[in-house]
Amino acid sequence: MRLKGRHVVITGASGGIGEHIADEAARQGALPVLLARSEGKLKEISARIEAQTGIRPRYARLDVGDREMVEAVFSRLMAELETVDVLVNNAGFGVFRYVEDIDLAEMERMFAVNVFGLIACTKAVYPHMKERKSGHIINIASQAGKIATPKSSVYSATKHAVLGFTDSLRLEAARFGIFVTAVNPGPVETNFFSAADESGEYVRNVSRWMLRPEAVAKRVVAAMMTPTREVNMPRWMDFGSRLYRLAPGLVETVAKRAFFQK
Repeated sequence: MRLKGRHVVITGASGGIGEHIADEAARQGALPVLLARSEGKLKEISARIEAQTGIRPRYARLDVGDREMVEAVFSRLMAELETVDVLVNNAGFGVFRYVEDIDLAEMERMFAVNVFGLIACTKAVYPHMKERKSGHIINIASQAGKIATPKSSVYSATKHAVLGFTDSLRLEAARFGIFVTAVNPGPVETNFFSAADESGEYVRNVSRWMLRPEAVAKRVVAAMMTPTREVNMPRWMDFGSRLYRLAPGLVETVAKRAFFQK
């Protein structure tokens, strides 16, 4: 009953973690609002969720890397919904390259989506949540935001930025009764890696450790409208990131071979 009737806005909802968050939220009585670039996929997901739960999610096309589009879409949503209870900033992508191979246009796009778009979406709903003194902002970051590894310099930089923004926002938002949560999964079985690692080598190397998107989604939905600071998955990787903060040199030495598995 905690989520029944609450509007849950999800970016990057056309597949992967975002789609499964919408599924799980609807099963718990929430009213998902699906945002992504592929309107066709959103339409299919909305119809499927309605068939399974009786709840038909709203949906709209959104490229979070387009700031004007973010403002227009959220302005329309706020007028239609009147309340946004939960915002899940899930949209994002990564590309794994050694520093000498970084494409600067690709770098700019990664920051535009992973960082600037996330902040823009947050700003679109935050004043409304402040006024109501209620709400929850959930930012999907990554374990890569805690431990940077070879070939992930730009992607890790974007997720470090997300965690920094999230930690600051949490302190500010607490004054108004707004919850802020960072979600830090390790590798997840989604199409993320079709762009991040076209060779497929990384997936082959870490496939036995990859998380199921359904499992991540359940943890995210379980945290909604609760004062959960962070969700970290899997546990052993969370332990590794904690150890890294205490003894970075030791971890880099011991885990060096594993870090080069991309």
